[in-house]
Amino acid sequence: MISHKTIINLAIVTGIAAVVIAVWAFYNRPMSAPDWPTSISGYAYSPYQNGQDPTKNIHPSHDEIRKDLALLSKQTHSIRTYSVTGTQADIPRLAQEFGMSVVQGIWISNIEKDNEEQIARAIAVINNNRNITMVVVGNESLYRREVDLPRLIDYIEQVRSKVKVPVTTAETWDIWLKYPELAQHVDIVTAHILPFWEKIPAGASVGFVLEKAQALKTVFSQKPLLLGEVGWPSFGRSRGAAEANQVDQAIYLRTLLNRLNTAGYDYFVIEAFDQLWKSGAEGDVGKYWGVYDVNRQPKFPFEGSVVKIPQWRLLAVVSVIMAILTLALLLIDSSGLKQRGRFFLAFVAFLFASFLVVVTYDYSQQYMTWLNALLGILLVLAAIGVFIVMFTEAHELAETVWAQRRRPFIGVASDDAYRPKVCIQVPCYNEPPDMVKETLNALAALDYPDFEVMIIDNNTKDENVWRPVEEYCKTLGPRFRFFHVAPLEGFKGGALNWALERTSPDAEIIAVIDSDYCVDPNWLKHLVPHFADPKIAIVQAPQDYRDGDWSLFKKLCYAEYKGFFHIGMVTRNDRNAIIQHGTMTMIRREVMDRLGWAEWTITEDAELGLRAFEEGLSAAYVSNSYGKGVMPDRFIDYKKQRFRWAYGAMQIMKGHFNSLFKGRDTKLTRGQRYHFIAGWMPWVADGMNLFFTGGALLWTAAMLLAPTHVLPPALVFALPPLILFFFKLGKILYIYKSHMKVPMSTSVGAAVAGLALSHTIANSIIYGLFTKTMPFFRTPKMRVHDGFMLALVEC
Repeated sequence: MISHKTIINLAIVTGIAAVVIAVWAFYNRPMSAPDWPTSISGYAYSPYQNGQDPTKNIHPSHDEIRKDLALLSKQTHSIRTYSVTGTQADIPRLAQEFGMSVVQGIWISNIEKDNEEQIARAIAVINNNRNITMVVVGNESLYRREVDLPRLIDYIEQVRSKVKVPVTTAETWDIWLKYPELAQHVDIVTAHILPFWEKIPAGASVGFVLEKAQALKTVFSQKPLLLGEVGWPSFGRSRGAAEANQVDQAIYLRTLLNRLNTAGYDYFVIEAFDQLWKSGAEGDVGKYWGVYDVNRQPKFPFEGSVVKIPQWRLLAVVSVIMAILTLALLLIDSSGLKQRGRFFLAFVAFLFASFLVVVTYDYSQQYMTWLNALLGILLVLAAIGVFIVMFTEAHELAETVWAQRRRPFIGVASDDAYRPKVCIQVPCYNEPPDMVKETLNALAALDYPDFEVMIIDNNTKDENVWRPVEEYCKTLGPRFRFFHVAPLEGFKGGALNWALERTSPDAEIIAVIDSDYCVDPNWLKHLVPHFADPKIAIVQAPQDYRDGDWSLFKKLCYAEYKGFFHIGMVTRNDRNAIIQHGTMTMIRREVMDRLGWAEWTITEDAELGLRAFEEGLSAAYVSNSYGKGVMPDRFIDYKKQRFRWAYGAMQIMKGHFNSLFKGRDTKLTRGQRYHFIAGWMPWVADGMNLFFTGGALLWTAAMLLAPTHVLPPALVFALPPLILFFFKLGKILYIYKSHMKVPMSTSVGAAVAGLALSHTIANSIIYGLFTKTMPFFRTPKMRVHDGFMLALVEC
């Protein structure tokens, strides 16, 4: 029988899926427009197909041109050309086969020799083809500042003197109004009115065209008016309120052409076919002005309603399937999650899936080159990576806010509880003697019946540092044993392994603290009893600090530390997946003897905890503070500490790859594997971000060096990192305020401190990716402050 919870889960998924499909349907609701006219005045025609380019002298064949003209002749009897370069000079002759007239263009540039050759060849073509009804000398030559007005007039008059058909030039409507004297030298005023370039939205563009056409007719009432170019692009970057898309192109053209036909205007639609070679001054949008695509297929329906995404039903189903699969991963081992948490994760999953489907579809609508295909793949992978990190953040938020604690552990104060002998080990290296003495005093004050303390100073060279600690231990009684060992390899793990061999045989629990920690007298008394459960191998208390109010820097650091130990560790404890710390930790002696401390990693504590979990053992995390240390005194030390943690995480992920990522030869549960991978995923993302930042800088440089060939990536790809940034910020502010009861300033401080470490973590991840080991470095404590300028240098 299906459980009540399963029914609710299915209802949540079904409800959100229905909403998502409804949004798809609403966004793609049919929009009406007049049908395409039976006949239009004319097409602006450039014959180039995929792989052809007039600037490279790669021209279409006569058969290709014939096929184009056969298609266009079904909708119009007139075409406009722009040049006589290559096989374009043969278009008038070929058009006669289909009964089509031609408005012949002559391309005018800033190169005098080329212009003379164009004019000479065009005159010959014009005089040999009776279906040429007009000549256009220059196309926006003044607008593009290729020639000045007197020189253009000279060209026009030169052509007029040698042909018998009307002669004109084509300019944008505003150029005609700026140079009204130009009309005295043409037989027809040929104006381009393209609202897209003037940032006019498609809905207002029909009225804009008619308004400007009427203004031209009023000013040049003695001359016929030809609208030389009217059109709208189907893809590319928007210009202000003007969006380049197929639905706007369809509705605009179908509406405008009917209005122009009714008003009796002559016009040419720009253009018949998409021209892939046009990506210079016009940018990527220059390729997409065709009514037909480069494969000679119509880009929108010529009759009936229009929808934004014709395949929206398929895409909606794909997004729902992707969301369900994503949600299934997010809800693995989610028995403690309340329904509001499940709803939140479902919402995030559906949002991600819909966004990814829409972006991928939109990007796929452009003409692909190997470069933008590669860029698209990289950007989609980056977006997926960003969303994976956001999923981990969303999952932690849900489990913090909407989950019941499944494994709560608190201190045990009863007198008859299990309390075996404990060996407390304090590894030291070059630590300030007075600070270590404070730690020893706190240990001496422990309220516990049977314990010993081992202080292991390894490799400290200055006898003035370790000798005072040795002498002080003698005053504390036989419980305290001091060892100075040099040389000793293996970093901190090596020192602890050395101490383990010399631990009293009757000690059943090994406890480890850093040399700066002043422990609570009840630390052992309250926490050791948890080892009465034979499955418990580790008992961990949070790291805490007593110097959080010493400076603004330490206040920010403290806020950042606190989030991990009181949010992340608490949720991880629910799945028995905590990160073991190297301080305030206890390990069962029998487990310690069998596993030992790893000396190949610089985060031997976290690695030991993972190995214990791999054997099917458990850990208990008590969130109450039972000891406080001191934080790094300088930003450089703060960065080095985090560098070590992140580098150690990479070492562990590589060293335990099979158990973490493949689940082989391990007793790790899916929840444990998830937390170890997901917990370090934001650090890995910081590392990968270095590559994308470098790529973005190179791409920016390429855009500056070759702006006509290298265009900016689609703006939509900037959304995932922005969404992640604000989501993480909002999450921190909300959780710190509502669950940790800290002021907003502290929450902001935690975010600032975490952000300050991003570059350091990124470097550490990259370094850890390509290397196996690095020297261990301790975090200096109680250092003298060196001033503001040094702080700037360390940043």
